[in-house]
Amino acid sequence: MADLSAAVAPLIAEFEDLTAQMADPALHASAARAKSVGRRYAHVAQIVKAFRELQARQADWAAAQELSDADPAFADELPALEQARQAAAERLSSLLAPRDPDDARDVIMEIKAGAGGEESALFAGDLFRMYQRYAERQGWSIEVLDINETELGGVKDMSLAIKARGNPEPQDGVWAHLKYEGGVHRVQRVPVTESQGRIHTSAAGVLVMPEADDPAEVEIDPNDLRVDVFRSSGPGGQSVNTTDSAVRITHLPTGVVVSCQNEKSQLQNKEQALRILRARLLAMRAEEAAAAAADARRSQVRTVDRSERIRTYNFPENRIADHRTGFKAYNLDQVLDGDLAPVIASAIAADSAARLSADQADRERP
Repeated sequence: MADLSAAVAPLIAEFEDLTAQMADPALHASAARAKSVGRRYAHVAQIVKAFRELQARQADWAAAQELSDADPAFADELPALEQARQAAAERLSSLLAPRDPDDARDVIMEIKAGAGGEESALFAGDLFRMYQRYAERQGWSIEVLDINETELGGVKDMSLAIKARGNPEPQDGVWAHLKYEGGVHRVQRVPVTESQGRIHTSAAGVLVMPEADDPAEVEIDPNDLRVDVFRSSGPGGQSVNTTDSAVRITHLPTGVVVSCQNEKSQLQNKEQALRILRARLLAMRAEEAAAAAADARRSQVRTVDRSERIRTYNFPENRIADHRTGFKAYNLDQVLDGDLAPVIASAIAADSAARLSADQADRERP
């Protein structure tokens, strides 16, 4: 109890400060700042609430312990009170365990067709619809920032923003769930273009990045940007192939290139491209910080490495298999319809176990 009290003490002081900030009308003049403070408030508030619950359970147990000598009835209550006290302590310890500081953030996701030609593009489209339906089940919103489609309705590449409503607690954030989706997704099935009925293997790449709350969070010097405009391309649609509205931005210091052509105006495409660029730079910053951090944090960064094959979708067997966690199920049709929660839960459980193990090792290290 003493160790937990010491760990919570600075958070109680921070909670009081955040409460004052939340009550200040000036905070809400900036939506991005209000969201950032609100997110932190939600996280700290649940820790303070859990600590107060532990204090209450500790007081109940201590009172029953003191009175048990005089009244056997109180002694009978001790086992249940001890169990409640232990449960409260475990919940608080879980909340205090190290977690990804970006968990409550919204995300920018990129999906790209890989090896496999048109079949890969069709599978990339299937992945988009899977994430779209999963987001709908979570009550999140999806905004397509840019998309490059094929004639058969597949997706060569696309960028989308996925947002939660309000200020979710960290464990309920979009990044907390979707960060595990980064990597190579492999599909095994008979393509619609296959006339001999042979099973083909192809792949699509997914990149997931936490989105910056405020443009000022990731400072970009305009002098570091090369902006090129070009004519949009794609299978039809208003303004496609008719105006130089598409925008390509190159961030010269890092070499990151982002292009957008989904909007009708050059200005809108530039804003969307900058939004994606900020997310990429924020992800790069996290990777650089993680390089000097604990192994548990570095494992998080590896989940967004597009070169890592993370999952196989086998249509003939209706099977989905996650190669990182060992998860396997034979309900691929349901997963593609948005029932992704059990797959993601296996990744969250594996990551939480690794974090707790690393934290325990750090505490035991002399």
